[in-house]
Amino acid sequence: MNKSQQRGATGKSQARRAELIVTGRKLFADTSYDALSMDDIARHAGVAKGLIYYYFANKRGYYLAVVEESVADLVARAGSHRELPRGQRVRRTVDGFLHYARHHQAAYRTIVTGGVGFDIEVQKIRDTVREQLITTLAEGAYGRTDIPPTARLALLGWMTGVEGITLDWIDTGEPAQEEVCELVVRLLRATLDTVAALVPECPAPHLDDTTDDA
Repeated sequence: MNKSQQRGATGKSQARRAELIVTGRKLFADTSYDALSMDDIARHAGVAKGLIYYYFANKRGYYLAVVEESVADLVARAGSHRELPRGQRVRRTVDGFLHYARHHQAAYRTIVTGGVGFDIEVQKIRDTVREQLITTLAEGAYGRTDIPPTARLALLGWMTGVEGITLDWIDTGEPAQEEVCELVVRLLRATLDTVAALVPECPAPHLDDTTDDA
């Protein structure tokens, strides 16, 4: 096989793997890990079961690949709209987080709760996404990511609180997403006010839709 053929084969392999992950994201969006067998996954994907083993080794490897892809999407949503003023960007980060949780409930529960049987690998993914979201929030609130430990700890506390609120919200379906977003933003405003009182170099920004704090 020449180099051109090798690149073509690699491209096809990557495309097939990506297709399998898309299928997994749809399946795990509303079905638990234990409820899906490899036979179920292969049937929904329209492929032989051996192909899934070829790309992911086993069901857990497939599951982790799907979770990692879901996390990448969540972080991308939260970190988008960088052209907006800081206050709007923070609101968009919160709204993107809630939108993701609402439309990818099983994946969100997996990320937040630690996965199947308190999976260590999923916990690592969860910790990574928390840090990335805190970095996004810090950049939106303060225009920088190198914030003092007290400020980071406060944002982490807010983040874990939001995770709990969101878990309950997607279970009950109430109230409307707009109300949950407003609640979470108000809690963030209180957190940032507390940070400002303790860490003068981190003044609290405005989180309304029109003010540019840059």
